Amino acid sequence: MRVPAILLRAGSPFLQLWWRIRKPTTFGVKALLRLPDGRFLAVRHSYADTRRWALPGGGYKPAQETSAEAAAREIHEELGLVIPPDAFQTLSTTITTLEGKHDTLTILTAFAAEDQLHLSPEIAEARWVKDLQELGDGPLSKWLLSALK
Repeated sequence: MRVPAILLRAGSPFLQLWWRIRKPTTFGVKALLRLPDGRFLAVRHSYADTRRWALPGGGYKPAQETSAEAAAREIHEELGLVIPPDAFQTLSTTITTLEGKHDTLTILTAFAAEDQLHLSPEIAEARWVKDLQELGDGPLSKWLLSALK
């Protein structure tokens, strides 16, 4: 089920407040996608901080799928790209409380075979770039910066 971007934006503050109260344990993935020509993908989400350039990704349940399977699913849902789970390599796994929850976040990377994207309502904008300067002066996600190290 696709949720319209306006509902994602409206619900985001309530979800973040709920996380701060409940402090749930969650699992998430972020994916650094690359093209053979050296470009990588940065996205701006349509909810939360819509100015921040970040990595695509989302949540998952480890009992139901691996982090690589979750990354492949999220990439397909958000961007319309088909990347098999075995194409992903883990860059890092971090435990964070950044959003008020106890989140185990895995950052993975994979090469995309094509650069044609079909954005879901979760993604406000996506750009294939060679360096961060091409994204302008907007804020950058700490996970995007970490993945590019």
